[in-house]
Amino acid sequence: MIFLGCLLLSACSDREEKTYLPEFSTTPPIMDTEYIFGVHPLHNPQRLFEVFGPMMEYLSKNITGTSFRLEASRNYAAFDEKLYARKFHFALPNPFQTVNAVDKGYKVFGKMGDDQNFRGIILVRKDSGIKKVTDLKGKAVSYPAPTALAASMMPQYYLQTHGVDVMTELDNRYVGSQESSIMNVFLGQTQAAATWPPPWKALSAERPELAEQLKVIWRTEPLLNNGLVVLPDVPDNIIRQVIKLLTTLHTHEQGRRILKPMELSGYESADDDTYLPVRDFLIKFTHEVRPLQ
Repeated sequence: MIFLGCLLLSACSDREEKTYLPEFSTTPPIMDTEYIFGVHPLHNPQRLFEVFGPMMEYLSKNITGTSFRLEASRNYAAFDEKLYARKFHFALPNPFQTVNAVDKGYKVFGKMGDDQNFRGIILVRKDSGIKKVTDLKGKAVSYPAPTALAASMMPQYYLQTHGVDVMTELDNRYVGSQESSIMNVFLGQTQAAATWPPPWKALSAERPELAEQLKVIWRTEPLLNNGLVVLPDVPDNIIRQVIKLLTTLHTHEQGRRILKPMELSGYESADDDTYLPVRDFLIKFTHEVRPLQ
């Protein structure tokens, strides 16, 4: 009986061991290739994810074997550091950052449309009494960052060419984001704020009191809108699929829903030469306003 019991225990043990033996596949699982997509600080990080997150999901769903991860940056300096160190596979930089990215080895493959909207605007309180540019002499002006082209550099060029020495006659305050620039003038911490149309339109729609108490007093001339750049080691077939998906967003309902929070009608194809006019502007800006970082 003892011998028979041992046999039964041995058999049970064998069955248990077989039950829990790991199984190994000779075919490794197929993992999606992750592409990091950096977007410059058009908005604060939370809003940036709200606006551009759906676009990342759309690309991931429609390009087989890939996933796209949006990476926000806390400010322009942090974004610039990552972009110029080639930390992003894809990026949506402003035009100034776009030409710098090309110089760092990226290539332009597309851009935002609506160039007529890529202009600086300057806001003041309706009760400020400011009527002409020279009324700003000696006063504080808020901007997102020194490298914000539409929201800082283009307004500064406008002010410089309309009677104010930007570097000696203004208190220039770089406050980190478009929203912060707008809120600074709303709260009376600065006498004017520089930004560009999309964030002003979006924020004033969310907070009607801004539109009630602020007004756009000056607008700059337009320039080329934000670029789409990619590292050269990303496969061409992936780039072709990305630009096809982005440039056709405006043709279907899902795409139009993705574009709406961006305040954008669509994307366009582009290349490095598309941004030559930006290089020309930067030369003028450097000579007439201030050196670039």
